Amino acid sequence: MMSRLRLLPSLLGAQAARLLATPRVQVSSCRRRSSEPPAASPGSRGGGVSSYMEEMYFAWLEDPQSVHKSWDSFFRRASEEASPGPTQSSSPSVVPESRALGSGRTKTSKLVEDHLAVQSLIRAYQIRGHHVAQLDPLGILDADLDSFVPSDLITTIDKLAFYDLRESDLDKEFQLPTTTFIGGSESTLSLREIIRRLESTYCQHVGLEFMFINDAEQCQWIRQKFETPGVMRFSSEEKRTLLARLVRSMRFEDFLARKWSSEKRFGLEGCEVMIPALKTIIDKSSEMGIENVILGMPHRGRLNVLANVIRKDLEQIFCQFDPKLEAADEGSGDVKYHLGMYHERINRVTNRNIALSLVANPSHLEAVDPVVQGKTKAEQFYRGDAQGRKVMSILVHGDAAFAGQGVVYETFHLSDLPSYTTNGTVHVVVNNQIGFTTDPRMARSSPYPTDVARVVNAPIFHVNADDPEAVIYVCSVAAEWRNTFNKDVVVDLVCYRRRGHNEMDEPMFTQPLMYKQIHRQVPVLKKYADKLIAEGTVTLQEFEEEIAKYDRICEEAYGRSKDKKILHIKHWLDSPWPGFFNVDGEPKSMTCPATGVPEDVLTHIGGVASSVPLEDFTIHTGLSRILRGRADMTRKRTADWALAEYMAFGSLLKEGIHVRLSGQDVERGTFSHRHHVLHDQEVDRRTCVPMNHLWPDQAPYTVCNSSLSEYGVLGFELGYAMASPNALVLWEAQFGDFHNTAQCIIDQFVSTGQAKWVRHNGIVLLLPHGMEGMGPEHSSARPERFLQMSNDDSDAYPVFSKDFEVSQLYDCNWIVANCSTPASYFHVLRRQILLPFRKPLIIFTPKSLLRHPDAKSSFDQMVSGTSFQRVIPEDGAAARAPGQVRRLIFCTGKVYYDLVKERSGRGLEEQVAITRLEQISPFPFDLIKQEAERYPGAELVWCQEEHKNMGYYDYISPRFMTILGRTRPIWYVGRDPAAAPATGNRNTHLVSLKKFLDTAFNLQAFEGKTF
Repeated sequence: MMSRLRLLPSLLGAQAARLLATPRVQVSSCRRRSSEPPAASPGSRGGGVSSYMEEMYFAWLEDPQSVHKSWDSFFRRASEEASPGPTQSSSPSVVPESRALGSGRTKTSKLVEDHLAVQSLIRAYQIRGHHVAQLDPLGILDADLDSFVPSDLITTIDKLAFYDLRESDLDKEFQLPTTTFIGGSESTLSLREIIRRLESTYCQHVGLEFMFINDAEQCQWIRQKFETPGVMRFSSEEKRTLLARLVRSMRFEDFLARKWSSEKRFGLEGCEVMIPALKTIIDKSSEMGIENVILGMPHRGRLNVLANVIRKDLEQIFCQFDPKLEAADEGSGDVKYHLGMYHERINRVTNRNIALSLVANPSHLEAVDPVVQGKTKAEQFYRGDAQGRKVMSILVHGDAAFAGQGVVYETFHLSDLPSYTTNGTVHVVVNNQIGFTTDPRMARSSPYPTDVARVVNAPIFHVNADDPEAVIYVCSVAAEWRNTFNKDVVVDLVCYRRRGHNEMDEPMFTQPLMYKQIHRQVPVLKKYADKLIAEGTVTLQEFEEEIAKYDRICEEAYGRSKDKKILHIKHWLDSPWPGFFNVDGEPKSMTCPATGVPEDVLTHIGGVASSVPLEDFTIHTGLSRILRGRADMTRKRTADWALAEYMAFGSLLKEGIHVRLSGQDVERGTFSHRHHVLHDQEVDRRTCVPMNHLWPDQAPYTVCNSSLSEYGVLGFELGYAMASPNALVLWEAQFGDFHNTAQCIIDQFVSTGQAKWVRHNGIVLLLPHGMEGMGPEHSSARPERFLQMSNDDSDAYPVFSKDFEVSQLYDCNWIVANCSTPASYFHVLRRQILLPFRKPLIIFTPKSLLRHPDAKSSFDQMVSGTSFQRVIPEDGAAARAPGQVRRLIFCTGKVYYDLVKERSGRGLEEQVAITRLEQISPFPFDLIKQEAERYPGAELVWCQEEHKNMGYYDYISPRFMTILGRTRPIWYVGRDPAAAPATGNRNTHLVSLKKFLDTAFNLQAFEGKTF
C-alpha cells in the first residue's frame, strides 16, 4: 500500500513524539507502547513516524479507546467529512476490506493522510522557514551562509508534490492542528490560505529559530506571538514614534560626520534601527516592571546609544571630540567610543523611573559580556530580586565576535547556574555580514553567527534591519519572552555597514561587490518615511520638521560643548557609589583603622567553624577530624590559613559586609582545606553553610563553585564587585597559573579600569602559588606579570609622611601581596574593606603552607589594635644584635620557611636576619629603608624560589637601589633564568632548591663582586 503517510518528512518527529507519548496515546495491547515513534530508516523522509501514525489510525479503527481522546476526536471528524457511502460501514470498529487485502484506500484514510501531510507542511515552515526568509537588506547574501533552499519550501508546486498533494487540493479546507495559530479564530483554512499565512509569518523579513526548544509551552508561546493573524500591526502613534527614533538615530550620525569627518567614531550607519530596537526592549521591559537595565556593547554605535538610549547630555559627548580640551581627572582616560554611563530618568512611554547603565569596555569585543552579567547579578542580589523582575541586562554583539569569541560561550553557560543566573538576557546581534574585512564564510563554521545560543535553548529571531516595524515587533516579543520565561533570547539584526570598519577605512579594497550595492542602498529612514507618507500616517512637512528639530538640538549642544573648559571622565562613570567617598558631604579621611577584632569575635567564629549548625546532619568522618582540629586551634588561640580566612570573612559579615567567594571548587577548596559547604552524607543535595549561621543579623555569605571557566567567571565577579563597595568579592583560581585564560579581564579591566574609566573596584584574586616540585603548570601564578603592570615608579624617591601607606595605596592601580602567615592574610582581607577607597587586591596564596606546622598565627596577632604588616621584620637573635649581622635576606611568601629551617640547621641565627615583604606592590619604601638602616654592616640579599627572570626580582631590584641611593647592592639568590616556571622532575626541583639555599647562607658568596 503506497501510503502518503510514508512521505512525511523527518521534521515531523519531535511533535509526533509529543503527540504519541505514553500514556496520552496507548495503542491496543497487541501493538507497540512507546514514548517515541519508531526511527526512520536511513534515507527515508520520516517513514518511521508516518508508519507509526498509520498504525495508530488502524488501531483506532479497531478500538477508538486505544488512542488519546484528541486523536479519537480527529479521526471521527475525518470520518464524518469523508461521507461514507452505503456500502461502507460508519462504525470505526470494523476493519475495512482494504486493510485486510493490503490494497486500495478508503476515503477516510485519504483524508487523514492529507490532513497529516498539511500538518507536516506547517511544521516544515515552523522549523525551516527561516532558511528562505528575506533577511538581507542588500539582497545579495544568505544570512545562514547557505544558498540551498529546502526542497519542500521552494515553490507551491514543489511543496504540493513533496507532500503528495495536488493543485486541486489548494482550495480544500483542512483542519488546523493545535500547534499552529495561523487560523486565528478559525479552525479550518484552505490549503492555499494556509501556505499564504505560513509564508507571511516565516518567509518574509523575520526568520524564526525556536523549534529546537524542548519545552512545548515555550514553543507554543512563540508560535502564538508570530503566527496569529494581524499581530504585527501598529497604530499611527506607534509608527510616528518609530519614525522619530529613526530620525534621531540617523541624524546623530550625520551630525558627527559633518562636524568631525576625519575622526573615528564607529558610527551606526547601516543599522540605525538598533536605536529604536533597544528603546523598544527597554520600553517593553519597563512596562513589565523592570526598573534597572544594564547594557554592554562593542564600540560600533556606542555614541549613538549614549545619546539616544541612555540620554547622555549631547554636549558631554561632543566635547570629547575637542582636541584642545584637557582632562582634569586622574588617569589616562579612554577613547570616547569605549566609555560608559549611568543615568536615571523617566521612561516617557511608561512614565516609570528607569535606571540605565552602559558598562565601559575595551576593544576586546565580547570581554564585557560576563562583566555585565556580574553587575546585573549583584544589582538583583542587593534588591532581593531573585527572579529578575526588577533588574535585567541587554548585550549588544557584532556577528563575527558573537560567533568567534569563546567568552560568549562561557557567558551563555553561566546563564542558568544558580549563583550566576541573571534570569535571562536579551542579546542583540548587529549582523554586519562582515567582520572588519573578513567575509563571514571565512569567519565562522556555523550557518548563522547566532548558533552558539542554541546550546541553552535560547530562541533566535532573525530580522531584516531595513524593515523597522518587523524589528520593533521582534524586539517587543524578545523583551516579553525574557520577562515571561526569564531565559535568554537573541535578536539578530541582519544589516550592513555603510562605511568601513571605521570612518577612515576603505572597504572597497576587500568587499567591492558588497559595497557597490551598499552605495546604491536607500537609507532605512528614507524608505520608512516614504512608506508612512504614502499611507498618510505623516506628511512630508511633519517629517522635515522632525529632522529640523533634532538638528537644532544637536547644534545647540555643539555650541554649549565649546564652553566646556575641562573634560571630566567622572561624567562617564557607569557604576557610581553614592555616599561612599564622602561622609556628611565631606571627603573621607585618608586613613585606615586597625584591622584586628575583639577576641570574643574570633572565638565565636572559631566555634561555629568547628561545628555543624544543623541538627540531624551527617558529615563525612574525615571532615569530623578537620572540625575537631579547628576546635582545638580555637581553644589554643591559634589559627591556620583556613581558620584565619574563616575569621576574616566572618568578622566582615558581622559588620554588615556581604562576602562572595567564587571559582572552581572553592566550596571545599582545591586543596581540601576550606570546607565552607558541608554535605549531608545521608541526604542527597542537603547542605549547610555554617558561615551563614554566625549571627542573627549578619550579612549573607555566598560561596559558589563556578563552571570550568576563568575568562567568563572572573569577568562576572569583576562586574559583581563593580555594583557596590560594601562587599568583599573574591575569585579564586584553582591553581594560580589558571589566570592565564582570564588575562584579558586582568589586563583590560582589573589593572587599568580606574585609569581608563574612573572605576574603583575592590575585587580580590586568590592565586595559589609555590614551587613544590609539582611541575611547570601548577607552580607559579606568574607574579612578574602583575608587578610589571603596577604603576608605582621605581626611580622616584618617595616623600614619607604619616599617611604614606594609605596615600601609596590610593595612588596605585592595584595591590599585590604574598602573605606568609594566616594573620597577614586575615588583616589584608579586612583592610580591603576598611580602606576609604577600593583597589583590586592580588594575593599569591600558598599550597603547602595550608598545613605547615609553623604556618599558624596566635590570636594575639589578630585581636583589636593589630593591623596588616606590609613588612614583617626579623624578631629573633639577629634582631637583638643587629651590629653583628653579616647578611640581611629579604624574601616573600613560602620560601621564608625554607630559609628559616636552613638557617637553623646551619646555626646562623645571629649572623643572618630574614625580613619578609607581605605587600610587594605598592613597594614599602619606608619600611625597607628602616630595615636596611637597622643592619648597616650586613649584605643585602633578595631570595626567591622563582627563576630569576620571573617572580619579584626585576620589580624589587630597582626600587631597592632607589631607596638606598645606590650605595649598597641587593644581591639575587634564587633559581637561574628559565623558559618554564618550574621543572617537572622532583629531583631536579630539590637539587635547585638546595643550590639556592646554599648560596643564601654562604656568607662569602658575594665577596669581591661589584654591582
